[in-house]
Amino acid sequence: MNVPTLTLNNGVTMPSLGFGVFQTPPDETATAVEKALQVGYRHIDTAAAYGNERGVGEAITRSGIAREDIFIETKVWITDFGYDATLHSFDKSAGKLGVEQIDLLILHQALPGEFELTVDSYRALEKLLADGKVRAIGVSNFMAGHLAELADATSIVPAVNQIEVHPYFRQSAVLEADTERGIVSQAWSPIGGITFYRDGSKGSTLEDPTILDIAEAHDKTSAQVMLRWHLQQGRQVIPKSVTPSRIEENFDVFGFDLSAQELAAIDGLDTGVRGGPEPEDITRENFHRDIPEA
Repeated sequence: MNVPTLTLNNGVTMPSLGFGVFQTPPDETATAVEKALQVGYRHIDTAAAYGNERGVGEAITRSGIAREDIFIETKVWITDFGYDATLHSFDKSAGKLGVEQIDLLILHQALPGEFELTVDSYRALEKLLADGKVRAIGVSNFMAGHLAELADATSIVPAVNQIEVHPYFRQSAVLEADTERGIVSQAWSPIGGITFYRDGSKGSTLEDPTILDIAEAHDKTSAQVMLRWHLQQGRQVIPKSVTPSRIEENFDVFGFDLSAQELAAIDGLDTGVRGGPEPEDITRENFHRDIPEA
């Protein structure tokens, strides 16, 4: 089936469901992406810091699917922030992916302590967009204040803000800020790969009683219900897996609808507890990673 699309603020369309490769080992990436493309995914989300862009490119080449039918997204890591460094980061990523144009290029973090570097990098993204090397630009892990600060210093509104969103951590303030600015919210960890209860203990959204009850009512899995929750609320989602059956399961989310009451029940599971790194704590010293040329 053809995945429904979202129209970004510059008119570019993006599939509402994508396939992520975060933490996928480089030697497993090509196989996982090939399977995803066979199932029907047409958006692949990777990043320079993942170390697996080459595997994504290999899978796309081997798939035989026309390049224009696949939406490729990747991210610039903080060690490549700065105007010239970000321009070069595009060259490195495009080379590994084996493409001349990247559909969506985003900044991986806000780097709050050196936000002038973030601004310089975003201005490089604006240059790449103007030159036609990318079709859309955006950010990742930007909080509402970061978006406001970026808007004061740049001229193009990000098309996408990729943030941690799942039933246990909804980030309502950021979602609202994205909506107000015409930015598509893109959910990483959409089914709560790392989730915690309000008391700080680890807990799986896949085993949450509320979600399980809704899944049973629709004869679906918990993962499918959570992905549907995102899609019906207008978010783009990028689930990840290397297991063929789960790759297929996560794609089968378009044949049913959750009721308003079910959506609200899932909204009510929010704990306010973040699973990933705190955006304000990201520094080049603590999160240093050299991005190789090839």
